[in-house]
Amino acid sequence: MLFDLPYAPLAKAPLPAGQPREWYIAHNRRLKAMRLTIALLDAGVRTPIQARDRVIRDMAARIGIHPPSAATCHMVRALMCYTR
Repeated sequence: MLFDLPYAPLAKAPLPAGQPREWYIAHNRRLKAMRLTIALLDAGVRTPIQARDRVIRDMAARIGIHPPSAATCHMVRALMCYTR
């Protein structure tokens, strides 16, 4: 499988202050799901059926991010539906 490691991340801007904690959790979950979706698509995983939790968690380990929760895995599959 041909795999291209992601490029160095851009400089991060601080998140806006004053939001409830749930907002930050959801924001970071969306960012992680987008990173994983892009990596899976680059690796040849094209459909949500191919993106089982084990495949998503293995990809997270390959690109060096913490293993995603079941909710994040579900979000990755949902994003893959929208890419068509």
